[in-house]
Amino acid sequence: MSIDTITEIISQALYTVIITVAPPLLVSLIVGLIVSIFQTVTSIQEQTLTFVPKVIAIFLVLIVAGHWMLNNMITFMEDLWSDFALYIR
Repeated sequence: MSIDTITEIISQALYTVIITVAPPLLVSLIVGLIVSIFQTVTSIQEQTLTFVPKVIAIFLVLIVAGHWMLNNMITFMEDLWSDFALYIR
Protein backbone atom coordinates (compact mmCIF):
# COMPACT_ATOMS: atom_id res chain seq x y z
CA MET A 1 0.00 0.00 0.00
CA SER A 2 1.44 3.33 -1.01
CA ILE A 3 1.49 6.64 0.78
CA ASP A 4 -0.98 8.03 -1.77
CA THR A 5 -3.53 5.35 -0.88
CA ILE A 6 -3.15 6.00 2.83
CA THR A 7 -3.47 9.75 2.26
CA GLU A 8 -6.63 9.22 0.21
CA ILE A 9 -8.18 6.99 2.90
CA ILE A 10 -7.39 9.51 5.63
CA SER A 11 -8.75 12.33 3.50
CA GLN A 12 -12.01 10.46 2.89
CA ALA A 13 -12.28 9.58 6.58
CA LEU A 14 -11.80 13.18 7.72
CA TYR A 15 -14.27 14.42 5.12
CA THR A 16 -16.83 11.85 6.29
CA VAL A 17 -16.33 12.84 9.92
CA ILE A 18 -16.69 16.56 9.18
CA ILE A 19 -19.81 16.09 7.06
CA THR A 20 -21.36 13.70 9.58
CA VAL A 21 -20.89 15.86 12.68
CA ALA A 22 -21.72 19.17 11.00
CA PRO A 23 -25.50 19.21 11.68
CA PRO A 24 -25.30 18.72 15.48
CA LEU A 25 -22.38 21.13 15.79
CA LEU A 26 -24.07 23.84 13.75
CA VAL A 27 -27.33 23.50 15.67
CA SER A 28 -25.43 23.61 18.97
CA LEU A 29 -23.60 26.73 17.81
CA ILE A 30 -26.79 28.49 16.74
CA VAL A 31 -28.71 27.56 19.91
CA GLY A 32 -25.78 28.63 22.07
CA LEU A 33 -25.58 31.97 20.29
CA ILE A 34 -29.32 32.58 20.64
CA VAL A 35 -29.28 31.67 24.34
CA SER A 36 -26.24 33.86 25.01
CA ILE A 37 -27.91 36.81 23.28
CA PHE A 38 -31.02 36.16 25.36
CA GLN A 39 -28.92 36.05 28.53
CA THR A 40 -27.19 39.30 27.63
CA VAL A 41 -30.45 41.10 26.90
CA THR A 42 -32.22 39.88 30.04
CA SER A 43 -29.14 39.90 32.34
CA ILE A 44 -29.86 36.31 33.40
CA GLN A 45 -26.59 34.52 34.08
CA GLU A 46 -27.82 31.01 34.84
CA GLN A 47 -25.35 28.31 33.68
CA THR A 48 -27.98 25.63 33.12
CA LEU A 49 -29.88 27.92 30.78
CA THR A 50 -27.26 27.31 28.08
CA PHE A 51 -26.96 23.57 28.72
CA VAL A 52 -30.57 22.39 28.58
CA PRO A 53 -31.57 23.99 25.23
CA LYS A 54 -28.40 22.68 23.58
CA VAL A 55 -29.05 19.14 24.79
CA ILE A 56 -32.66 19.26 23.60
CA ALA A 57 -31.66 20.75 20.22
CA ILE A 58 -28.92 18.16 19.64
CA PHE A 59 -31.31 15.38 20.64
CA LEU A 60 -33.84 16.64 18.08
CA VAL A 61 -31.15 16.90 15.39
CA LEU A 62 -30.08 13.32 16.09
CA ILE A 63 -33.68 12.18 15.77
CA VAL A 64 -34.13 14.01 12.46
CA ALA A 65 -30.69 13.54 10.87
CA GLY A 66 -29.50 10.40 12.66
CA HIS A 67 -30.53 8.11 9.82
CA TRP A 68 -28.58 10.16 7.31
CA MET A 69 -25.56 10.37 9.62
CA LEU A 70 -25.52 6.61 10.17
CA ASN A 71 -25.92 5.92 6.45
CA ASN A 72 -23.03 8.28 5.75
CA MET A 73 -20.75 6.35 8.12
CA ILE A 74 -21.96 2.95 6.85
CA THR A 75 -21.30 3.95 3.24
CA PHE A 76 -17.76 4.99 4.10
CA MET A 77 -17.07 1.74 5.95
CA GLU A 78 -18.56 -0.36 3.14
CA ASP A 79 -16.34 1.42 0.62
CA LEU A 80 -13.34 0.93 2.87
CA TRP A 81 -13.99 -2.79 3.44
CA SER A 82 -14.89 -3.51 -0.19
CA ASP A 83 -11.34 -2.52 -1.24
CA PHE A 84 -9.72 -4.52 1.55
CA ALA A 85 -7.84 -6.80 -0.86
CA LEU A 86 -6.05 -3.79 -2.30
CA TYR A 87 -4.83 -2.70 1.13
CA ILE A 88 -3.20 -6.04 1.98
CA ARG A 89 -0.71 -5.89 -0.88
